[in-house]
Amino acid sequence: MNVNRRKFLAASAVAASVPGITTAAAPAENQNAKSPFRYCLNTSTIREQTDDIRKQIEIAAAAGYDGIEPWMRHLTKYTEGGGSLTDLRKMIADAGLTVDSAIGFANWIVDDDEGRKKGLEEAKRDMDVLASIGGTRLAAPPVGAHRGGEKLDLFVVADRYRALLEVGDETGVVPQLEVWGFSTNLSRLGESVMVCVEASHPKACLLPDVYHIFKGGSDFGGLQLLADNAIQVFHMNDYPASPDRMDMNDSDRVYPGDGVAPLTDILNMIGSRGRSVTLSLELFNPTYWKQDALEVAKTGLAKMKAAVAKTA
Repeated sequence: MNVNRRKFLAASAVAASVPGITTAAAPAENQNAKSPFRYCLNTSTIREQTDDIRKQIEIAAAAGYDGIEPWMRHLTKYTEGGGSLTDLRKMIADAGLTVDSAIGFANWIVDDDEGRKKGLEEAKRDMDVLASIGGTRLAAPPVGAHRGGEKLDLFVVADRYRALLEVGDETGVVPQLEVWGFSTNLSRLGESVMVCVEASHPKACLLPDVYHIFKGGSDFGGLQLLADNAIQVFHMNDYPASPDRMDMNDSDRVYPGDGVAPLTDILNMIGSRGRSVTLSLELFNPTYWKQDALEVAKTGLAKMKAAVAKTA
C-alpha cells in the first residue's frame, strides 16, 4: 500500500466517523428531485447604489430572488433612523423573501479576552436583530484575526467558535464559520472544517465562497467531503484568469460563469447531498456598482441559474 493510498483510507475513515462529513464515494442523493438550490442576494452586490435596506429588499424581490442576505450595518442604519424591525419583517415577508443569512463583523475570535467578550456581546445583539426580522443565520468571519499577527491554535479557535455557537443557541440564530481566503487565520477550507469538527456542536457549519476558497489556496475538491448541514449557505461569484491569485482581491470578483472557476464541479459537490443550499450572490465589483442596481441583481440571478442548469 503506497503512502497516498494510506492517506486516502485514513481520511475516509475519519470522514465516515464525523457527523456532517461523508467520503467522496458516498452516492449522490435526490439527483432527479427538484433543484437543491435557493437563490439569495447578498446586498454587498448593490451596496454602492443603495445602503437602504428597504430599497435592497425591493430590488431583491423585483429581480426574482428567494431570499436576501443583508449587512448588519445597513440594518443598524435603519433602526438608528427610527425604523421598526416589526415593519421590516412584514416588508420582507410581503415581498416573498426570506432572510437566509446576514453579514456581521463581531470580534468573536480575537486573543484579547475583553475584546472577545465585547465581540460576543455584539454578536448577540446582531442575532437578536436578525431573529426579529426572521433571520436564522449569521456569517462568522475571522475578523480581528485576519490582518497580520500570528496564526492561532485551531483548537483554541474551535473553543471560541463553540462559545459563539452557544450564543446562537440563546437567540435561535446559527453563526456560520466563514472561510476568508485573504486572512491570516481560517483562510483554508481544511482549517475551517477542522474548527467546525473540534467545536463539537450540532449546529457548527461553514459559510464557503468560490472566490475565498480559491484565494486561500484550497482545492475545491474538499467540498465533496461535506454533507448534511455542514453547508447551508454558499457565497456565489467567480474569478478571472488574471490577476494572479496572490494579487487578486474582492474587487476582482465577477458574475458566476464570467470567470474560470469550476462552477459545475463545485455545484455538483455541494448540491448532490439531498439538502437545500442557498446560493447567495456576493460581489464587490466596482464596475457593477456603477450600473443600475436592479439590472445587476437580475443579471447575477440569471447567471447563477445558468450555472446550476449545467450541473448533473
